[in-house]
Amino acid sequence: MPRNEGVRYHTISEVSELLGVEPHVIRYWEKEFPQLRPRRIAGRRFYGSKEIKLLRRIKHLLYEKGYTISGARKVLSGDDSGEVSCREILAEVRRELEELYRSLS
Repeated sequence: MPRNEGVRYHTISEVSELLGVEPHVIRYWEKEFPQLRPRRIAGRRFYGSKEIKLLRRIKHLLYEKGYTISGARKVLSGDDSGEVSCREILAEVRRELEELYRSLS
């Protein structure tokens, strides 16, 4: 496994297991998030701590915060002005529907 100044690099299989997502998901995220660029040696991907931290953030934004790929991309690029997660939108719609239901009852 390649080493650089004491930094440990991990294969896509190791990172996949660490994050709890399939390797194809990580490869897809590489295409969608330009910030994510693992080292490539002899055609194999190797992820350092910086890439793993970014992958964790991407997973958090998509899976826990409910962002779309586009929204998460904006957040990671620093342009999250006005970006609202899907869950936040759904929560607001639910509140409005409950209020409407109460007013009709």
